[in-house]
Amino acid sequence: MNDFKIHTTESAPKASKPVLEAAKKKMGFIPNLMATMAESPVMIESYLTLMGLFDKTELSETERQIILMTNNRLNACTYCMAAHTAVSKMSGVDNDVIAALRSGTPINDPKLEALRTFAIIINESRGWASEEQVATFLAAGYTKQTVLDVIVGTSLKVLSNYSTHIVEPELDAAFAQVAWTKDMVSVA
Repeated sequence: MNDFKIHTTESAPKASKPVLEAAKKKMGFIPNLMATMAESPVMIESYLTLMGLFDKTELSETERQIILMTNNRLNACTYCMAAHTAVSKMSGVDNDVIAALRSGTPINDPKLEALRTFAIIINESRGWASEEQVATFLAAGYTKQTVLDVIVGTSLKVLSNYSTHIVEPELDAAFAQVAWTKDMVSVA
């Protein structure tokens, strides 16, 4: 295990303190991932800024979570899968969608499944989607803007998933009931 400090608003570097205070105000607590990201003021600010920007897309909460959770699963980020499962449940994402995202199985809604599939393509191809793959995604009812928004969501997950792999934060109690491992096939 790497020895990264779980910062508080008192122990964090000066430039990270206001960012952690804002996270605590918004969420009611500072998740351990953010507390470890605070070691780098640029990292924590980048993550929260990009998260705020991603929330401004025209995508629904369900669609944003499809992109985020698909990347979490593909990147084997147990912390982020649990966190986003909890967020999805609190935000009213359908339980069947959550179960499909956690298990990596198709979503019953064809348009949402097209989004999940395209998020997989972007992640696995490192952005080298073919013209045919983009055309298929657009034919499902999405736009060129959505193509680029999927890349934004994927970028957000690079920040959090890769950080989690290195800093190895302990899963917060708030997410413990929806812990996830790669071999899970449904929502707890």
